[in-house]
Amino acid sequence: MRVSIRSEQAPQLPADHVDRPVEERTNPRLSVSGWARWAWRQLTSMRTALVLLLLLAVAAIPGSLIPQRSSDPNGVIQFDKTNPGWMWAVDLLQLHDVFGSVWFSAIYLLLFASLIGCVIPRIRHHLTALLAPPPATPRNLSRLPAHTRRVLPDTPPGAVLDAAEKALRRQRYRTRRVRGDDGRDSVAAERGYLRETGNLLFHVALLAVLVVVGVGGGFRFTGQRVLVEGQTFASTRIAYDSFTAGRFITDTQIPAFSLTLDRFRVDYVLDNVNALGMPKTFDAQVTTTTGGTRQASSIRVNEPLPVAGTDIYLLGNGYAPTLTVRNPAGKIVFRDTVPFLPQDANLTSLGIVKVPDGLAEQVGLVGMLYPTRATTASGAFASSYPDLLDPVVTFNVYVGDLGLNTGVPVSVYALDTSTLTQIAGRGTPTPALQLVPGTPVPLPDELGTIELGPIPRFASLEIAADPTQTPTLIAAVVAMAGLALSLFVPRRRLWVRATTGRDGGTVLEVAGLARGDDPRLQPTVDTLATRLTPSPAPLRGGSDDPVP
Repeated sequence: MRVSIRSEQAPQLPADHVDRPVEERTNPRLSVSGWARWAWRQLTSMRTALVLLLLLAVAAIPGSLIPQRSSDPNGVIQFDKTNPGWMWAVDLLQLHDVFGSVWFSAIYLLLFASLIGCVIPRIRHHLTALLAPPPATPRNLSRLPAHTRRVLPDTPPGAVLDAAEKALRRQRYRTRRVRGDDGRDSVAAERGYLRETGNLLFHVALLAVLVVVGVGGGFRFTGQRVLVEGQTFASTRIAYDSFTAGRFITDTQIPAFSLTLDRFRVDYVLDNVNALGMPKTFDAQVTTTTGGTRQASSIRVNEPLPVAGTDIYLLGNGYAPTLTVRNPAGKIVFRDTVPFLPQDANLTSLGIVKVPDGLAEQVGLVGMLYPTRATTASGAFASSYPDLLDPVVTFNVYVGDLGLNTGVPVSVYALDTSTLTQIAGRGTPTPALQLVPGTPVPLPDELGTIELGPIPRFASLEIAADPTQTPTLIAAVVAMAGLALSLFVPRRRLWVRATTGRDGGTVLEVAGLARGDDPRLQPTVDTLATRLTPSPAPLRGGSDDPVP
């Protein structure tokens, strides 16, 4: 299409002016491969990597605030009981399994792909730059951000350039002699490649962390076990109270050992009124047996015990009262040491006892242990000290179907009272049972008796095997070293040119260029120029002699 513009519409143009053909601009249509390349460029950009890294950090926050099934199954149960109205959202968002959720894995994999796509081209480019010589000297050095000019009356240009090469090489610069198109010689130098090397090391180490955590997670396992003083635990999958294993762990890969809790010792503060009763140390004294070798050791907080390739951590402790239930004929129908879960700093503890057989009805008891009995103004019991100075256990008694034969797993630390009938405790004519060591107490409705025996301590232990700890530590150290190099090593290019001036002297020019901000660039240029400038010869007579 050709368009003619009349002179009356554009008087500055002649009447017979004809414009060149007008072409409509259209954007090209991207093919599937074009869209794929565009998406890959967006994914591997630095901005996208930073956003994904930030999202990964934010996504990990719920995993530290909300109990996770893999590390705290009891906390999950308690959280669900405390927040029943939020369970639909927690399950929908997989907040109890944050680090294995679909959305966390998606962020993780996208960040992994972004880092790979970012690092590999940069490594190739960095290797090319390492093999390339320093760049040629610019024609006009005075335009560079750092520049100085000196006149040397008695030193030839060749000697100045030789001295410049030696000085720069001593400072670990790569140098080369350059002859420009105008025939002028100069020295080009470059240093600071460790800056980019450190940057790449940081990214490679970050990739290594992602690989180790993602792949190595399949080779680790954690298990929890509550162990009462005097009890022995054998490391088999079925012996753990809870057990979480990676996808590559089989029963044969669980290390075989046994552990006996000999004694659990707690030291309390006694010499400070403001902190009276606060624990100072927790010490689980144990005996381990591995391959027929017995060894006495101890486990303390933040001091795990290594055994057979695993680390045993001390998570918590409490009391486990020994309870004996007899039927009306005096026959023992239940006898066990039952761990009670601490509820406060003074170890007021909650416990559940289930007696399914041997009595006229199934009996469930919800008990509270007070290590040192105290009475509040309302008449209720409380514990005033965490040690066993005056222990008492109270029980609410329920009868009915305990739900043990339904085939549905039931926690030993929970009792569903909705299908039971309460026959003792608050809200019933019969007060709650009060037990002190060594004194039998009759159960309501002539069901039998219950007696409180010794009250040993228990320790809550976690046994973990994590082969990723050492590789993760190495990757973290490499990442920090790379980050330090990228932050503190300057990338500089220096040029030195020496030419013969009009008066016969040598004109020395030193210029520098830095990648990024470098406040030491100009002082470096000035220092090099000063080194290449000969010092004036001292006067023979000394500084105080008169000038002839």
